[in-house]
Amino acid sequence: MDGEVFKYALVACYVIAIYGLSWVGMRRTHSVESFSIGNKDMHPVLIGITLAASISSTATFVINPGFVYVHGLSAFLHYGVAGSLGIAAAFLVLTRGFLRVGETHQALTIPGWIFHRYQHRGLSLFFACLNLLSITFVVLILVGCSLLVTGLFPVDQKTALVGVLLFVFSYVLMGGTYAHAYTNTIQGLMMIGVTGLIVVGGWHHFDGDVMGSLRSVGVDYASAFNPSSSLYFDLFSVFISGFIVTFALMMQPHILTKVLYLRSERDIGLFIGTTVGVGAIFMLMLLIGFYARLSGLEVESQDAVVREYLLSEFSGSVWGDITTTFVFITLLAAGMSTLDGILVSLSAMVVNDIAKPFMTSPTDGLALSRWVLVAEGILGLALAWNPPPIIGIFAQKGVYGLAAASVVPVVFGVLLKRPIPLWVVFSSAVVGLCLHLGLNLFAGVANPAISAAWGIIGAFAVGLAGLWVTRPVSP
Repeated sequence: MDGEVFKYALVACYVIAIYGLSWVGMRRTHSVESFSIGNKDMHPVLIGITLAASISSTATFVINPGFVYVHGLSAFLHYGVAGSLGIAAAFLVLTRGFLRVGETHQALTIPGWIFHRYQHRGLSLFFACLNLLSITFVVLILVGCSLLVTGLFPVDQKTALVGVLLFVFSYVLMGGTYAHAYTNTIQGLMMIGVTGLIVVGGWHHFDGDVMGSLRSVGVDYASAFNPSSSLYFDLFSVFISGFIVTFALMMQPHILTKVLYLRSERDIGLFIGTTVGVGAIFMLMLLIGFYARLSGLEVESQDAVVREYLLSEFSGSVWGDITTTFVFITLLAAGMSTLDGILVSLSAMVVNDIAKPFMTSPTDGLALSRWVLVAEGILGLALAWNPPPIIGIFAQKGVYGLAAASVVPVVFGVLLKRPIPLWVVFSSAVVGLCLHLGLNLFAGVANPAISAAWGIIGAFAVGLAGLWVTRPVSP
């Protein structure tokens, strides 16, 4: 089969399959509750694959290999090892308690969960507004997907950007959580297959000696702590900050709310095992950064490393073009698998935690959720139209700030049974956010993970001090 014919045929099949699954999801979506978290009738393996695909997404599959290409082993350890451990620790610590509180109060979102746990509408409204920082990650995904489309079709990046936006928003508008979960399962299985294909196919670049090959690029490049890197240069920047920030990132609205999809606590073990196992496979995509550097590829834009490597590695023959097409479609699916999750969670949050508390008359929450999706699309497109040079750093500034603010209220709310004074969690959130932004924007800390990690440490210090001051006194 001609490579061009296969390309358009495969894209058509993918689009038809996604819209078909979205139509099935639409038939099961009858309320804002089912749009937000479904009807609690999904299998834990399906939810685990959905979550692993949401966590990995464009960052792992398209953007982060660029950091490995530039900074070497230290970046791989930061994202692949420390990050994976942070993900596993977060779900082991938080899943059971978060699900218990969410089921008791029928929470649909993280701000809604915070309202029921702390019984204060102002605090939940604060977190709902804070969660809008997730739009920076929407921008990252849109830019990453548009780069892939330009490698697949002869279009400019802005045209690709609009096309990606219209496709994802249209199928999410139809089916909400069910469309997100069903499509993510298909996309997640595709991502597993492509990860194996790329990792095995590129292993020859190591020439039988992984560390020797990395040292051939440079001693610093092969070092766990890269002294010539402005981002990953010591134990704290590589491991400690990577673990802390990734643990906190699990508080994002499109991630932790997946726990609320579960039918009961009996599903937790299978859910966590699936999420961590599939996520570990996806982390192997970071090896593309090494492959691109060892192949001698010179790439001007760090964000375009994956695109350029795939084009140089697989193009040149009919079967190579067919393989390239399938890989690019799968990488697009990786981005869309996270984008649709963020869109569903943000729209549910805006409706349930910002709009509804102030409504004085009954409103169709499902219709409002879909209008909010349209507004999110317009805002995301505006921010992605002229993106910053390194989109990964831009996204980390916003999303890590959200993580730094959210981690103490959620962790304390899950692990502590006693009432927690409002000022303790609020001041912890403010300290975490302000310390991160202050260090990153004004104190010269280039790596957002470092500034966010210090923000999280500061937030826990304030929170623990507050707990000590307000501890119950025994007679």
